[in-house]
Order: sequence, then structure tokens, then C-alpha cells
Amino acid sequence: MENNANVSIDIALKSIQQLIQTAKFTEAISQGKQCLEQSLDDQESIELWYLIAVAQRYAKNFSEALLSINELIKLNEKHSRAYQELGYINIALKKPKEAQISFEKATELNPSLVASWQELIEIYRELKQSENIQKAANQLAKLKKLPPALLAVTELMHEKKLLKAEQICRHFLQNNKQHIDGMCLLAEIGLELKIYDDAEFLLASALELSPDHIHALSLYINLLIRLGKYKIATKQIERALKLQPDNLSFKLANANVLTGLGHIEQAVILFEQVIAQATAKTEVNNTLVSGVYLQLGHALKAKGDIEEAVKAYQQAYQLNPNYGDAYWSLANTKTYRFSDEEIAEMQAKRTNKDLALIDKIQLHFATGKAFEDRKDFGQAFEAYQEGNSLQHANNGFDISKIEQQVDEQIKYCTAELFEERGQLGLDVPDPIFIVGLPRAGSTLLEQILASHSQVDGTMELHNILGLASRLRGRNNKKDNTDNQYPKNLAEINTDYFKRFGQQFINETSVYRESAPLFIDKMPNNFLHLGLIKLILPNAKIIDARRSPMACCFSGFKQLFAEGQDFSYSLEDIGRYYKAYLKLMNHWKKVLPDFVLTVNHEDVVEDLDKEVNRLLDFCGLDFEQSCIDFHKTKRNIKTPSSEQVRQPIYKSATEQWRYFEDYLTPLKNVLK
Repeated sequence: MENNANVSIDIALKSIQQLIQTAKFTEAISQGKQCLEQSLDDQESIELWYLIAVAQRYAKNFSEALLSINELIKLNEKHSRAYQELGYINIALKKPKEAQISFEKATELNPSLVASWQELIEIYRELKQSENIQKAANQLAKLKKLPPALLAVTELMHEKKLLKAEQICRHFLQNNKQHIDGMCLLAEIGLELKIYDDAEFLLASALELSPDHIHALSLYINLLIRLGKYKIATKQIERALKLQPDNLSFKLANANVLTGLGHIEQAVILFEQVIAQATAKTEVNNTLVSGVYLQLGHALKAKGDIEEAVKAYQQAYQLNPNYGDAYWSLANTKTYRFSDEEIAEMQAKRTNKDLALIDKIQLHFATGKAFEDRKDFGQAFEAYQEGNSLQHANNGFDISKIEQQVDEQIKYCTAELFEERGQLGLDVPDPIFIVGLPRAGSTLLEQILASHSQVDGTMELHNILGLASRLRGRNNKKDNTDNQYPKNLAEINTDYFKRFGQQFINETSVYRESAPLFIDKMPNNFLHLGLIKLILPNAKIIDARRSPMACCFSGFKQLFAEGQDFSYSLEDIGRYYKAYLKLMNHWKKVLPDFVLTVNHEDVVEDLDKEVNRLLDFCGLDFEQSCIDFHKTKRNIKTPSSEQVRQPIYKSATEQWRYFEDYLTPLKNVLK
């Protein structure tokens, strides 16, 4: 029934659009209002209110149009076209000031709205605002250079309609194969969808065609930094700085690359140079400078210089008082304690309706940590819950898709598959994969192993996830049929397994130093242990496990830089943990001796015993440095960076019990 209702609403929306296009405004309004009486979701109501408002304006029912567009804005206060329509209504009502505010809001939300920029130019001319006229004209000229298809793509991207944007962009590129702006846009869509290998290939190809294309170069550098490919990024930055020696964003990228490579002192000098250059300008951009201070703080934190990192984070929020990331970064040191004044500031900002969503979310999480440190667990949980609810509503995560992935892995990755195909991959022992849930102790295990002379620590690498994504394909299926991956693991030519293994070793070489073994600690790889076994049969898998309540609540309190969308709901994170256990039990059954499970509580209780288990499993001789892991000097970029620079402590293992009264939804799922 639901599908039929969706079809009928889609037909009704098209019918109303046709009525508006043929100037039958009264009929369009009537039909739209009839549809509103049905049971609708928010998105359907939004589309109806928009069409009703447009029809009412064309019918010169301006007051009614104003009421309709305000109903839409109540449902979605970030709807750019609603503000554009509000601008037109205000022009019709002869309210130029309100029209200006509306069009400016529309272009702030979606800078590719040509009609809004055109109206703003006229408004600025009336007001004789020459600087604003120039800014609007520059943006309009930039948009008008784009082919109509790519202009539509940019609009859809700003409206977060990424799959539709991708479809149009790919179709455009089929007929315009070497269009650099089109390649850049498709790469940006790939970045939003986290299809990093596609984006990387597109940008590298664009730069082969046009080596001096600044926008492509900038996107490519930022992607390489995100992926941790610092050595490759260095070469691109050198080229970029030759083209634009004074470009602050390229200098900033250079500092971030130096941080990634562990050259913190050089990075700090560069960050300070960028700050000096930015503050020397006549009009100082405090938002830019505060962002540089934040990145300086991250570099100092990675090095372990928490005192100086804290000063940098504080400088960031002093320059930009609404900068949620500065407050969250202070909280995320795990050792900083907020003052009364800072807590009062955060509390006041959390209720600010005009604050950007991401800043609000970061402030909720930071406030939660501040109250937790003061043992005010009621207020702490309320703040964590607020932050999680906003993040969950914003990310559109569906836990049932993970559960389906787990069921498909169990269905297709059978003992028979590994008996037939399990020894055909690349015969190398190099990788050690640490998998599990975030906040389960994986950083501690990585630090222990990376303290060994024969092991390189790297980071959470995206390579296995990227390979799984390519094998899954891009069919955007909407039914309940199985995905082609992992089903195709039993079907593809077995020669590919060795090639995929070699590709993994080649691609990950940029993250390694000189040790024979290296760690990939992407926790989500637990979903793909069957794939890993087929392409790298001699890899070592370590399952970092923590007791369910402690692990899940620790994840719930953490605002992750990206990914881990399951963690922003107590029910979701509980279901994710159960799905993880279900799949790990399957891997143990069909791949005996391939996985070593290490319980965090056991490591805390008897470090020596668990270190020896780890080293034996990895075929490594004992080294005292693994026991003294907290003395190891290396850059660590996960939320646990400060904790693993200290000896083992037991206080955090039962931290969740202070919040037990609030965790009933999680308990109900886990039991």
C-alpha cells in the first residue's frame, strides 16, 4: 500500500507542475491542498507546499503564498528554493529589504541558484552597493559558464540529491569525456558518497588532461590528505605552490601533510606563517584564522603536546566564538577540563537557533563531556542525547542495511568457498588487520604492536572498503534482492584474487616505513574478512573486542570525524554490535585460526599475558617496548591518542554504569 501511495503522490506532483506550467493556478492550488490531506512524509509535504506557494504567487494570492512558504520552512529551514520563493513573494509585496534577506539566505544555502543572484544584483543596484554587486556578478558569471547540465548538477549537490546529481553528471561526461569541470563535479559527488577511489581516479585523470587546473589540483590535494597519502600529496603541493606561491590554502595543505608525515616542528612553523600572513591583511578573516589554529592544535595533539594544543584550540574559539569544533576538540583531548565560564558559553550557544547545525552538534558533545567530567551525569546524558539525535537525523543512516550485509556475508562466504578458493590470493604475510567496533581498544592494540621493531603503524585505511564497494557495483537497487557482492566472490575469475592482493600491497605502501609488517586498523573491515582471506590468505586478523555496554556507550559519547553513522542512536549501536558478534562468530566457524579475539578487559587485567598472545599470533619475538607502549613516540590521530600515551588504567572500563539509568534502549537491544 505504501508503494502505491508514493506512486500516486509522484503522479499528483507532476500533475500540479503541469497545471502551473499551463497557467491553471487555481486548479493547481486546489489539487495540492487535497493531497496535503493524505498521510504524507515530510519530503512529500515540502514538495507540495512549494508548488502551492508558487501557484499562489502566480495567481497573485501573495498573502496566502507567504503562509504556504512559511509552512514549508517549518518543515525544512534549510530549503534553499523556499527562501528564493520567499524572495519573489516579498518583491511582489513590495518589501525589498525582506526580499534581499530571503535571496541572500537562498544563495547561502545553495550558491548555484542563478535566479537568486540575478535578483540580488538588481536589489544591490537600487541600494548602490557596488561591492555586493561585484560579488554577485562574479558568482553569476561563474555559474553561467557552466553547461546547463552541470549547473543542474551543482544545484542538486547543494540540495543533497547526490544520486540524481551523479546520474546527470555521468550522462554529461559520456558525451563530453574530457570536460574538466564535469570531472571535478563527479569527483566531488564521489567525495560526498565516500567513494574515494572513484574520486581519486577522476581527479588524477583531470590533472593529466589539464595539469594547471587549480580547482582540480586543490580537490586532489585535499583528497590525498584525507586518505593519508601524504607522500603523493607532497608532490602535488609543490606543483600548486609553483603556480600560486601565495595561496594560503596550499600552504595550509603543506602544513597538514608535514603533520601527517610526522614533521610536526616544520608543520607548526608553517601554520604560524599562515596565521601571520592571514592576520596581516587589512580585513582579517577570523573564520579562516580560527580554522588554522584548530589544525595547529590537531598537529600538536598528534605529537603529544597537549598543553600547546589546548592553547591553539582556545585561540580558535576566541577568534570565532561560535566555532563548535574548537570546543569539541578541547573535549576530545579526553584530558581537558572546561571552566565554569566555558560551560556557560557552551550552554548559551547550544540554544542559539541561528547556529550552524555542525557547530550545534559539536557543542552538544563537548558540553556532554564537560558535565561528565564534573560527575553531573544527568546533564551530561541530556547533552550527548541532543548531539546524537541531531547527527542521527542529519545522516540518514539505516541499520537494516548493515544487518542485510551481515546476512549476505554469512550466506555466501561459506566454508566451501574458502576450501575451494581460500589459498589463491597473494602469498605475503605483511598486513595485520585490527577490526571490531570503534572505541573497543583498537588504538591500544595498534600502539602495542607498532611499538615492535618489525611492525609499522599506519592509520584506518580505506582500501578494503573501496575494493568491496567496487565489487558491489553501483546498481542503487531498491528491492530486497541480494547485492552482487559478496555473492560474486564464488563467481569471479580466481586470478583476480592475487591481483587484488597485490593492488592492496601496492596502494598501502605509501603509508608504510621500512618494517616488514604493517597494521590497517579500519574497524569496519570486520564486514569483509572473507574478501581479505581470498586476496591475502596469510594476513593476520585481530578482533579488538570490548564488553557490549562499555563499548556501545563509549561510541555513543564520541563524535567521529567521519563515518560510524550507526553510533548516533542507542538502538542502532546496539543492533550494530549484535550484527558484529553474529558475523565474527561466523568467521570463527568458517575460518578457524584466522582471527585472534583480544578482549579489552583482559588487556587491562593482564597486559603481559595479552601482549604475548598478540605477538605469538603475529609470529613476532617478544620485545619489552610492546609492554612499554606508552613510551613509543609516534603520531596518533584517533580519539584515544592521549589514553595510549599513558600506562594501562582500569577506571574507564565501567564508566557506562554512571549512565545506566538512561541506557534502557541499549540494554533492551543487547539482552
